[in-house]
Amino acid sequence: MRARFFLITLLVTFSSGPARADDLALPRGAERASAKIGEAAMRTAIAELASDAYEGRAPGSAGDAKARAWIEARAKALGLAPGAADGSYQQRFEMVGVTPQLPAEWKFEAAGGADAVTLKAGADFVAIGGKQSEHARLERSELVFVGYGIVAPEFDWNDYENDVRGKTVLILNNDPDWDPALFAGKRRLYYGRWDYKYEEAARQGAAGAILVHTDASAGYPWQVVRSSWTGEQFQLPDAGEPRVEVRSWATEAKVREIVALAGRDLAELVESARRRDFTPIPLGVTTSLEIPTALRRIETGNVLAGLPGRAARLASELVVITAHHDHLGVGEPDASGDAIYNGALDNASGVATVLSIAEAFAALPKPPRRGVLFAFVAAEEQGLLGSRYYAQHPTAPPGKLAANLNFDGAPIFGRTRDVEIVGRGKSSLEDLLALAAARQGRVVVDEAFPDRGFYYRSDQLSFARIGVPALYFRSGIEVVGKPEGFGREQEERWIATHYHQPSDELDASWDFSGAVENAQLGFWVAAAAAEARALPTWRPGDEFEAKRTEALRAASGGTHRE
Repeated sequence: MRARFFLITLLVTFSSGPARADDLALPRGAERASAKIGEAAMRTAIAELASDAYEGRAPGSAGDAKARAWIEARAKALGLAPGAADGSYQQRFEMVGVTPQLPAEWKFEAAGGADAVTLKAGADFVAIGGKQSEHARLERSELVFVGYGIVAPEFDWNDYENDVRGKTVLILNNDPDWDPALFAGKRRLYYGRWDYKYEEAARQGAAGAILVHTDASAGYPWQVVRSSWTGEQFQLPDAGEPRVEVRSWATEAKVREIVALAGRDLAELVESARRRDFTPIPLGVTTSLEIPTALRRIETGNVLAGLPGRAARLASELVVITAHHDHLGVGEPDASGDAIYNGALDNASGVATVLSIAEAFAALPKPPRRGVLFAFVAAEEQGLLGSRYYAQHPTAPPGKLAANLNFDGAPIFGRTRDVEIVGRGKSSLEDLLALAAARQGRVVVDEAFPDRGFYYRSDQLSFARIGVPALYFRSGIEVVGKPEGFGREQEERWIATHYHQPSDELDASWDFSGAVENAQLGFWVAAAAAEARALPTWRPGDEFEAKRTEALRAASGGTHRE
């Protein structure tokens, strides 16, 4: 099938009221094909990819290459066609490995040098060079508090009214969340993501950027920052875009001490950042930092395999189903001495889900009208790099990529009555999901943790940013047969204990019944999208709608009309 992949999904219109299961139009034989999805294959795939033999699947490692080879072999066994542009199953690409040699301490000095606050590496801060050079350096750089570090003309918001060139900016992690009409209130937008913060600081000419960590604003404890930002980090090769000299995080407690050097109170600074007329606040505190950095070039890749559609007229359109195959590799050992970050739930379980969906598609008596591309993408944990690379080098024009369904983790606590849409209200794919959920007697609800910005934290974002309607759903928290609050309690406990830790390993206690149901949901949504006659759409006014219009116009040679 080579580079020709074809994707579609549709705008479903249906009457108000509950979704009706019989309204979902599926290819012939889809019901029987969905029975191919079962626990045994999912458990086997997770056990394989999350075993110590894969050493945590860090990009560019032997375990990474082994994982890609295993996934490719499974795709071939299912009879799927190669999906890369060169006719192979792997879209290989280069990344830059950046290993910072952090100093043990980082000092911040008050004006005149009379007082200072010292941060300890790992315990109080993490940092990395942003420019892919062998030395990252700050030289007596002045610290400036820039609030949320956001420039958003559509909200009449600019935290960079004053010049911060050459300064080190101190940034709150999150976006304004107290008004539903402003930055969507409690629902976090891309403006609240750490990667946006660094990007905007670079556009403003800042030398360094420090994010203030709190459990609430990040959605995870400091130990996750420490483990995720320790050791070798990966980036796509520098393409000339603006970059800060130093990217860093610091704990809230230490930031409070730093701003106190300036005679300021952190709570008062945070309060000042809540106003539209906020302007950057120079703190009169300076800092110097030098980070010797080891650089290397490595190769990784996205595993791409697909099923050609049956309708010649629609053969250039694709439904793309994604899961990332990487994790954190070998890192800082835990209390038991285990240093392998196996990534069983995150995201061997997502890979297992997509492989199960692929098996169901392969079991159809005839493929759907549009083609389906199964994309097992690399380096998600490094900033969505594999899906970003695919979005920059797609195997079909963005206007021909009709939809994306992404799977990042599978439910392990059992079946749920509810299905959460992460970033609810964005696209017409949600209508298909509601119809598919009705087949299982389940209801679609908003996500339980909208303040954590999950829509902007996994690979669906790379597709959305080029205009492709992208859906990310998860099991809800109403676990069948369990008391109220059980699901929320289990998820919060898992994040606090196992997320990005060596303990994310396959456990015999995992209940796969919910994982099977969700994989069937994904199959039905993707199959309905690939069978439908109409393309999916973003909801009117969505942040990605304009990009979609642009992509459709380009794909149609400029003839597309609203």
